[in-house]
Amino acid sequence: MTTIIAPRIHDIGGLQVRRAVPTLQARSVGPFVFVDQMGPAVLSPGTGIDVRPHPHIGLATVTFLWSGAIGHRDTLGSDQVIRPGDVNWMTAGRGIAHSERTPAVEREHDHPLHGMQTWLALPKDVEETDPAFYHHAAATLPQQRRNGAWLRVIAGRAYGEESPVKVFADTLNVAIDLDADAEIDLDTGHAERSLYILEGQAQLDGVDVPAQHLIIPEPGARGRLRAKTPIKAMLMGGEPLDGPRHLWWNFVSSSTERIEQAKHDWESGRFGTIPGDDKEFIPLPSY
Repeated sequence: MTTIIAPRIHDIGGLQVRRAVPTLQARSVGPFVFVDQMGPAVLSPGTGIDVRPHPHIGLATVTFLWSGAIGHRDTLGSDQVIRPGDVNWMTAGRGIAHSERTPAVEREHDHPLHGMQTWLALPKDVEETDPAFYHHAAATLPQQRRNGAWLRVIAGRAYGEESPVKVFADTLNVAIDLDADAEIDLDTGHAERSLYILEGQAQLDGVDVPAQHLIIPEPGARGRLRAKTPIKAMLMGGEPLDGPRHLWWNFVSSSTERIEQAKHDWESGRFGTIPGDDKEFIPLPSY
């Protein structure tokens, strides 16, 4: 049967974040172990998001926006603003720290923010790969427009297209925008798949599905998505994980010992500093 997951909602400075994975119903979908919707929101002049420097291991983070802008900086020296349709892909591997902040120019006036950030667990044999950061401009992503549908392949392969983003396992990650009354069949070329409706009234195989929820179709389902009103959605999935993963704070690993080491490394300052953003950081949680 189809599984529908209601995300947990957090408020960070006037911005609602909805976390759909991990939950008891789905610890992962394909390589995706963490799924957050940011917004939609309109932030007031002088405000913005300020995610202070924090560490990661064993995963890749993917950021994709429908509106707004976020500035990314990391310990590799990356300094990149992401805007709608772009992809920021950060491979943490053996360890990286980064910050995410609203750029100064956006803070001068009302500014929208709406997008998704996801984490993909790296396969065991590359969990300790070198950290890396890649920015892919919107125009470089494969996209299709047909019959009221706009498909953008963020990472991996789908609908006969392949994203230039470097992935480490078979990955399904597509932004779907549908006009009212348009419909599209979900790509069937992957072992696991899920659909997150960010906005709008939709049906899946003729049944209404709620917005701001994660839908996991039953295996073998056709997966025909129809828009009753204009919708924004994200299709995610791919190859199942090659074993269980442990998640603690911002760390993902197949080894609990490795997570303990990452805790000590962050407390000891061994992740390094972020050029241009080295005055503050998020301390290790006490839980």
